[in-house]
Amino acid sequence: MSDLLAIGASGIKAYGQALSVVGDNIANAQTEGYVRRSVRLAEAPSGGDIVLSRNSIRPGGVTAAGVTRSIDMWLVDDARVAGGEASRQSAKLDWVTATESVLADGGAGIGNAVTSVFTAAEQLSGNPGNDTLRRQFLSSVDESAANFRRTASALGSAATGVATEAQGAATQLNSDLSALSRVNDGLRRARAGSSNEATLLDERDRLVGNISNATDIVVSYDARGAAVVRTPSGDALVDGPITANISVTVAANGTLGYGITPGATGVLNPGSGLLAGLQDASSHIAGQRTALDSLASQFATELNAAHQAGTDANGNPGAALLNFNGGAAAMVAVALAPDDVAAANGSSLNGNMLSMNNLRGPGGIEQNVTAMIAAQAQTTAAARAQEAAASSRRDGSFAARDAIGAVDLDREAAELLRFQQAYEAAARTIQVARETMQSLLNIF
Repeated sequence: MSDLLAIGASGIKAYGQALSVVGDNIANAQTEGYVRRSVRLAEAPSGGDIVLSRNSIRPGGVTAAGVTRSIDMWLVDDARVAGGEASRQSAKLDWVTATESVLADGGAGIGNAVTSVFTAAEQLSGNPGNDTLRRQFLSSVDESAANFRRTASALGSAATGVATEAQGAATQLNSDLSALSRVNDGLRRARAGSSNEATLLDERDRLVGNISNATDIVVSYDARGAAVVRTPSGDALVDGPITANISVTVAANGTLGYGITPGATGVLNPGSGLLAGLQDASSHIAGQRTALDSLASQFATELNAAHQAGTDANGNPGAALLNFNGGAAAMVAVALAPDDVAAANGSSLNGNMLSMNNLRGPGGIEQNVTAMIAAQAQTTAAARAQEAAASSRRDGSFAARDAIGAVDLDREAAELLRFQQAYEAAARTIQVARETMQSLLNIF
């Protein structure tokens, strides 16, 4: 009869633990990184044969053998890789789109500003002696220089923004690496099959996912579940006592580089993740800043040469219209009076203004500005398509992962009912054992 009591007691204990785990699942249904858990039930070992009857039946009841997580590590790794690539494409798209906004040929765009200079020259050619038209021409030159400066400043601000975001991403990555090292230490000390171990494993997977969102990694696990994280080139990010530190370097042109300490080469070359996307963006912005300087140089050189080929209202050779020292960011218009505008040439009073139309042909500044803006639009469209594809791939892999590990409240409700019934049955077993024992005692 004592065996029956022990069996009932084992059921009370085991199914009570199972109910607690189900309750934990329900409570954490919306918790990020939480993986559904279940109690692994096993038959308790019997007490062996009793002394007076070797073949007697002595069941041992049930025991909670440990807490298990509903997880498929292949799906977890696939989701991690997909998430890293999506992070890269998203970061790149954000800054490529910002660059397109800077270069957009709107009212304040460099394309419109350059065109306004030629329009003003054309208008002045119709009435070269008009003081107001001469002022309008000089004003258009000044505004074009201002637009080049504004565009250069905006691209510089974008480069600074990318670098700032990269610094923040590196800081967060270093924090996640340190946290993962601490979680690894906890896993090595945790009791196998315990709820504490399951909690640490959830945190481990969350941190590994965060690290993968920052940079591409290769992950392995030891016998206790501790993660060993390395770069594809083999440098250790987290490996036992080793916890790497990631730093950001910014070149003079704004392009980003990453250092790793300790590391065989001291250089981190991310192939995916946020750091890779920001590196891509910094290279793109640097290229557009170089292209803008080239356009500014062409505009200033050609416009100055064209103006200097004519004569002003006093018969003097035309002066330079633009100072160009230090790139588009430093372009300024030369302070000239209306009479200083070299509208004439040797053949007519408006000949020089008419000849400026020659700067608008194939290979001219207007066409080159248009080509730059069109190329930027194509880059943005390509980045948008890549981001959409990466996001779709990520969403699909996340759904496949969560189909295994996410908490389904309907399922948990059914499990709650099942274990409640088992718990009540175990309690009933104890009650029956007590009643039977009391009946036997009443006989005597």
